[in-house]
Amino acid sequence: MPFRSKLPSRAGIKTATTLPALLACLPLTAPAAETYTVDPNHTGVTFAFQHLGLSTFFGKFSGASGAITLDREKGEGSARIEIDATGIATGVPKFDEHLRSADFFDVEKHPRITFVSKRFPYRDGKVTEVPGELTVRGVTRPVTLEVTYFNCKEHPMKKVPACGANADARIKRSEFGLDEYVPAVSDEIALEISVEALRNDGT
Repeated sequence: MPFRSKLPSRAGIKTATTLPALLACLPLTAPAAETYTVDPNHTGVTFAFQHLGLSTFFGKFSGASGAITLDREKGEGSARIEIDATGIATGVPKFDEHLRSADFFDVEKHPRITFVSKRFPYRDGKVTEVPGELTVRGVTRPVTLEVTYFNCKEHPMKKVPACGANADARIKRSEFGLDEYVPAVSDEIALEISVEALRNDGT
């Protein structure tokens, strides 16, 4: 009977020693998407409309919450932002009360305005548009935010990763059931959104 060595061959030894080294170099998991929490103190929405064909009237919503997710590997992101409709302010208290009433936003039944984007392009660290759905007074319509500014960096005061953006959109208020005084008061509303968000711990 020919003798067969039970010792591994040199090729086997090389493979056995090389494989663990290669495995050690491989990432255990794919890079996780990063989630950022909206900073309510530095996030808001301003709006503008034509008043009786005489002037441009401005207002704002303060008080927002939500989260934004950015995934560099997939080249996409998602977002959900909620705005406190009761915080509407135009500088005219009686008008603000009217806007909160059932004639307009009906904040007793619909205290929140939401914008949800299930997927938007995020490539080379840039965001140029965010398609999504806007819900106002219980009515949901597709709206695309045109991003005019976007930047991510370490927050200089809080020392955590942060992202900020400005975006514009135009909507017709009548499509959301806010058709009071159209066309004397313009149907088209110009929106400007400013968002700051801080990265969650552990992402």
